[in-house]
Amino acid sequence: MTSAPAPANGTAFVDDIRSIMEMLPHRYPFLLVDRVVGFESGVGITAYKNVTFNENFFQGHFPGQPIMPGVLILEALAQAGGIFVVKTMGINSTDKLFLFTGIDGVKIRRPVVPGDRLNLEASVIRRKMNIWKMQGRATVDGELVAEGIFTAAVVDKGKM
Repeated sequence: MTSAPAPANGTAFVDDIRSIMEMLPHRYPFLLVDRVVGFESGVGITAYKNVTFNENFFQGHFPGQPIMPGVLILEALAQAGGIFVVKTMGINSTDKLFLFTGIDGVKIRRPVVPGDRLNLEASVIRRKMNIWKMQGRATVDGELVAEGIFTAAVVDKGKM
């Protein structure tokens, strides 16, 4: 996947936390994407989460041996996928939600710990109407930490 074209001022393409917060309804402590660094409409997205010791989940998971919960790694991948769908469809996230409908073939390969940069990649496998199926991969320093196939639906907020 390639990054989007650089803006005229020559800076690299990014969606920073402010634009991410416009695309996702998540907020602290559940917003798990810090920056989007690559996007290709209809193809995929690359983003990351900087994992710090200040994350609230490290208080209990596990004291003295902080490890990011695997389900939160998967949630971070899903949020990257949600950003991808919002950007691809050009939808207004104030009217729509991107909700998990299934997760298949998930493998957690190694722990994610404070100080890691969790790189997130999501690419489209298939789209049918409002249902999206994506391959997700999370890496740290080029090493695969988690992967899986995610299915989600775009729904109207008012119909929930």
